[in-house]
Amino acid sequence: MPSLILKFKEEVVRKYPLEKGSSITLGRRESNDVVIENLAVSGNHAKIDSIGDGFLFTDLQSKNGSFVNEQLVKSHYLNHGDVITIGKHSLEFRYADNEKKPSPANAGMDQTMIMDTEKHRKMLASTMPADLHPGLNNVGPIGMLSDLSGKTEDVILTKKMTKIGKDPSSDIVISGLLTGKNAATISRRPDGYYISYVGGMAKPKINDETIKGAKKLNEYDLLEIGSLKMQFTFKKK
Repeated sequence: MPSLILKFKEEVVRKYPLEKGSSITLGRRESNDVVIENLAVSGNHAKIDSIGDGFLFTDLQSKNGSFVNEQLVKSHYLNHGDVITIGKHSLEFRYADNEKKPSPANAGMDQTMIMDTEKHRKMLASTMPADLHPGLNNVGPIGMLSDLSGKTEDVILTKKMTKIGKDPSSDIVISGLLTGKNAATISRRPDGYYISYVGGMAKPKINDETIKGAKKLNEYDLLEIGSLKMQFTFKKK
């Protein structure tokens, strides 16, 4: 199995195995799986999820951000030899020498969301009030979907219902032979956001599991429908 090698000033601190089908959290708080005792590290700084054949690193909107191979990232499918930098510590992601490494095409490892410094500052300093978004009734946080390929801008879920499908009139237009003209909807309710399957052979998946009926979205859930691969988060106020 692959592992994370935690280092401080090039000195190995500890090695953490990563099991398929599991998730680990990283941060300053003792409740994390990987505890990094440094004031530059947020209490809950980041997490790594086993998704399909690969492992997805996600920054949990930390104050000082996360870097992979010296690039500021939001989400990144880890490749063998990648170096994650959090505060003054580094974590190297490695497969065992005799371990079969999944190809980027199969594991999704060619997909990275990189944020330039200006965009990162804007996200951290986001202060847009809810009353600037029509139809939100100023209830609860504002949700958004981020394209894991980094090819499109974040989709802010300002409508009471966001439509996803091949129909050009959809709020989020996606491709795919098995994708329905109207594939799914995301509705905003008093207690949060819910995704519902509408039609088409390609049914929505949340965290690699096909959904049945309506399912409430939790922050950092991974959404997949046809060619669409996005992550659900809340905008910071």
